[in-house]
Formats: sequence, C-alpha cells, structure tokens
Amino acid sequence: MRSTLFCLFFIVAAAIASACSSADASSSAAIPVATPNPNSRSATSETAVFAGGCFWGVEGVYEHVKGVTNVVSGYAGGKKETANYEDVGSGTTGHAESVEVTFDPSKVTYEQLLYVFFTVAHNPTELNFQGPDRGTQYRSVIFYQNDKQKASAEAFVKALTDAKFFDKPIVTEIKPLDGFYPAEKYHQDYMRLNPDDPYIVINDRPKVEALKARFPQLFVARSEPPA
Repeated sequence: MRSTLFCLFFIVAAAIASACSSADASSSAAIPVATPNPNSRSATSETAVFAGGCFWGVEGVYEHVKGVTNVVSGYAGGKKETANYEDVGSGTTGHAESVEVTFDPSKVTYEQLLYVFFTVAHNPTELNFQGPDRGTQYRSVIFYQNDKQKASAEAFVKALTDAKFFDKPIVTEIKPLDGFYPAEKYHQDYMRLNPDDPYIVINDRPKVEALKARFPQLFVARSEPPA
C-alpha cells in the first residue's frame, strides 16, 4: 500500500500542479504539492473542511496529522438554523457531518490533507453512508474555500480515478463552502476523550493506526488536542 501511495503521489502531484496553474495563471511560483515549504511566505494558517462520515473519526485522524493546529467537528452544506445534531440526523437538512481542519501550510500541505482524507479518514466510494452509518449526513464531501482548493480537489479525484486506485467509483462531492457550524460541545475531541467507546474501537481507532502505518512522516502521537 505504501509503495502504491508513493507512486500515486507523483501522478496526483503533476495533475494538481497543472490544474492549479490553470486556476491561477498569474502566479509564476511553483505550487508546493509534494512537501511543505518551511520558508514559504504564504499564510501561516489555513483551513480545510471535509465530510467523510461520522465526524468523530475524521476529527480523530486529523488531530494526529503533523502541522494541524486545530480540528473542529461540525456541520456544513445546510442552513445555520438546522445546524444541530438532532435536525442533521434526520438526513433532510442538506448538512453533512464535517470537520474544519486548521493547519500550518509550512508544515503540511492541503494536498497532503487530501491524501489522508481519501486513503485513511474515510471510504470515498460509499454513497451516503460510511461503515454502519446511513444517511446523506454521512456523505463524502470536500468543501472548498477558494479556486486553488477546488482545483486541487478536482485534480486529485481525476488522478485517483485514472489510476483506478479504488475498485468502485469515487462519489465524493466537491462543493463551495457556504458556512461551517461547530457541533455541540460533547462531540468535540470525542475520540480522544472516549477511546474505549465500542464505536470508536471498532470504526475509528483503525483509521488512526492506518495513518501511522501509511504516513509515518505525517503522524504525530498526541494525548492532547493539537495546539
């Protein structure tokens, strides 16, 4: 798996670089895809929003990624008025359980976060469900916040599809972020605070173990939330 991911990285990197060049033709600087540039003068903090099933597990995975400074579980895709667990659980609000990942781009790139999203945090071939959870609120979505994020996400999906990385089609949606609404307090840091919850043990702890095994250069062991 690691060798496959390594080879795929360069396929995706080339596609993303081409797409980003088209999205931002005015920039002549090389776009850092393979590794972050610690000397970059770009923003010291950026955010990414992903939906990939129950937010407990996705949040727990990204809390162990180097360069991530904060992860918040929440809701995206619907209206503020329905951004609560009870309403979202009906599957009729348009919301998806999501996570907002704040990261330092000099330590980890958006593209590396995409790698984690597609190969560790969830299964992008499951339509409107993840594991035991069913409903549109568990669908796979990348909520982009600018043209570069959109181009990177689209190029990533294309490269994975062209490489036939998965046996089934990728069903991940790529949508503009209209708003992110933090979930209730008891959902925050759920995996860290409830490591022995049977749901966590069965469905989410293996994801953290997979992150450590497949991306040791990105893995950070933490007993406290990233800061």
